[in-house]
Amino acid sequence: MPKATTRKTPKTKTIPYDVAEQLRSPEEMAAYLDAWLTEAPDDAAGIARALGDIARAKGMTQVAKDAGLSRESLYKALSADGNPSFATVLKVARALGVQLHAEPA
Repeated sequence: MPKATTRKTPKTKTIPYDVAEQLRSPEEMAAYLDAWLTEAPDDAAGIARALGDIARAKGMTQVAKDAGLSRESLYKALSADGNPSFATVLKVARALGVQLHAEPA
């Protein structure tokens, strides 16, 4: 019986995706946060992570300085395990140059 030949398929190389690299303008940043607020309004951790993504896009050191927070506490508050206070969310939003809006449900 002839030997079966095995084909080797080339492996696909993947790289981690970082949304912060795609947020280049204030409009993109605001649209990203607005999408989180609209699509997942009850996901406080996701919204905090979205603020963290925007902060990384703008530069964590500068955002922390503008928000009056240490860089370490900003990373911690906006991490997947973070639970920032509402006051921190407001400080970060102001430092990022985005506004939170309310409208009737």
